[in-house]
Amino acid sequence: MRSTVLGVAGGSGAGKTTLVHGVVSRLGDRASVLWFDEYYHDLVHLDPADRATVNFDHPDSLDGGLLVEHLDGLLAGRAVDVPVYDFATHTRTGRTRRVEPRPVVVVDGILVLAVPEVRRRLDLAVFVEAPEAVRLARRMDRDVAERGRTPESVRAQFAATVGPMHDEFVAPSGEDADLRLDGTGDRAGNVDTVVGAVDRLVGDRGAVTPPS
Repeated sequence: MRSTVLGVAGGSGAGKTTLVHGVVSRLGDRASVLWFDEYYHDLVHLDPADRATVNFDHPDSLDGGLLVEHLDGLLAGRAVDVPVYDFATHTRTGRTRRVEPRPVVVVDGILVLAVPEVRRRLDLAVFVEAPEAVRLARRMDRDVAERGRTPESVRAQFAATVGPMHDEFVAPSGEDADLRLDGTGDRAGNVDTVVGAVDRLVGDRGAVTPPS
């Protein structure tokens, strides 16, 4: 039985990962997740100062080929080992995270819908939207708390690459979404909408959520 593939995209800080956590919490052990952020290219060959100048919001900064290989593996019923990425150093740690094939595979990332090879494998494409000011504020909170960045560096990166790449690649990719959701709206309602859509896709293969 082929897994149902859910792709969730949207600007950095729009609320897509919060949505994914809510959906996966509802689906439980019926879902596996591939986070596109884990597929950044390893920059160990660059000096630390040079790593910080890389445009991490361009599709070329991500190893889309490896993501597709892993997604195809899961769809073929094989477990995959996802690289563990260190955002503070912009390098892969050498460790991996085992992901098992399950009835639903969720793919999360700002550029999920901007990469044709990934988009073609999706059964349901969701795009989460939020105003730029909200996205910047949320990114600031995350990057300072979790990724070892300073507020000044976050603002500078947002102005230099995050905002422009959002306009060039992320926002246009939303046109390929099956569902567009407000990332500042009713979070529980958004989760209900996505889980209901996944259930309908699974159809005669059996509901992926337990009966209430």
